[in-house]
Amino acid sequence: MTRLGDLERAVMDVLWDSVPATSDGVTVREVADALDGRELAYTTVMTVLDRLAGKGMVQREREGRAWRYRPAATREAHIAQLMLDALDLGGSRDAALVRFARSVTGTEADVLRAALGAEAGLTDPRPGGPALDEATDR
Repeated sequence: MTRLGDLERAVMDVLWDSVPATSDGVTVREVADALDGRELAYTTVMTVLDRLAGKGMVQREREGRAWRYRPAATREAHIAQLMLDALDLGGSRDAALVRFARSVTGTEADVLRAALGAEAGLTDPRPGGPALDEATDR
């Protein structure tokens, strides 16, 4: 997955923050209006959205003469993919994971433990959640 530039990230933030998963998406004009304070030309926003579509970051659908855009994945899915891509940069993936695990806060470690436990079918995915009853919840 490609790292986003500042303007691409700002556009994605608009999409992630304003387009519900069930939405048909937003137009270039709506994105440009949401980027208030940046004073960007409509064509600049259109070019950024087109590039993001080419990278697979956004989905677009034609509506009359315009396109409607929505994120291809959630912000969390994007960040998770960036983290996985970073692990693939080389060296020891295990060593990188250990170093990462040692750098997280106590709360973040609790979240990771709960997620790993849930993946193994041992616990509720919420930190501090009850153990899952394997007979009924799996």
